[in-house]
Amino acid sequence: MNPAAPILAVTDFSAPARHAADRAARLAHEIHAPLTLMHVTVGSALQDLRQWLGAGHALEQQLLADAERELQQLAGELHAARQVAVRTVAASGAVLDEIGREAEAMDAGLLVLGARGAGFLRRLVLGTTSERLVHRTTRPVLVVRQSAHEPYRRVLLALDFSPWSAQVVKLARRVAPHARPVLLHAFQVPFEDKLRFAGVEAATIDHYRRQSRLQAVQRVHALAAAAGLRPGAWDACVVEGDASQRIVEQEQERDCDLVVVGKHGQSAAEDLLLGSVTQHVLAEGSVDVLVSTRNETATIER
Repeated sequence: MNPAAPILAVTDFSAPARHAADRAARLAHEIHAPLTLMHVTVGSALQDLRQWLGAGHALEQQLLADAERELQQLAGELHAARQVAVRTVAASGAVLDEIGREAEAMDAGLLVLGARGAGFLRRLVLGTTSERLVHRTTRPVLVVRQSAHEPYRRVLLALDFSPWSAQVVKLARRVAPHARPVLLHAFQVPFEDKLRFAGVEAATIDHYRRQSRLQAVQRVHALAAAAGLRPGAWDACVVEGDASQRIVEQEQERDCDLVVVGKHGQSAAEDLLLGSVTQHVLAEGSVDVLVSTRNETATIER
């Protein structure tokens, strides 16, 4: 089997970040991908230290040496547990810039990080810095919430039928090749509130609802066929309602351990909407989240 594109796991040595590194190592073993483990010492913190203690103080060198030692120790643990070679990178500076620079240099096919951290990863995942990371990178991002006790078993694919939905399926199959896919689409009757306000009969609106559901089911099956999913090897899930809420509900009801979402939609306006959906899933969901991008095919494949 040809190696997959390299995986870049980013850690701040917190427990959630260690879960992410372990998941990255498991994935690297499963899909035969090279693995790099990276730690970034925050440049602004070092700058503050230099202002307090002066440039070249022994404490600064000690902090960097401690980070390097902990990085090597974690790499050794991953190698022993998952039987994968782990390349390490220790850097200092602006976190997003350093991650982006390393991802470009190694042509990473996947970025992996924990859902919450004690240090820079907490700032990276929560709030505006997370949005900047997802919007800035052209590479898929896997946000890990759970311990990697086993390979992914059931993966929920959030589909909006934009041109990028096919890439969501392709990415899910590469990252979770042995998981059973659940293809989810959340539909809504267009302008339902306005139709009711305009006096359109409930029976007519219900007809629109049935038609919307039927069309969504047909499109899900067509997408699955085009992606090469075998009949009986996947599940369809077509539900009515707000996409962000339905994704979180269905990940729990269907016992999924991974959700895959795209960050792009059919238009600029939907790009903003899907960004809010992704935010909601990251904030309210309880399982790992894989964010696909427009350039996913170019990065994850060789």
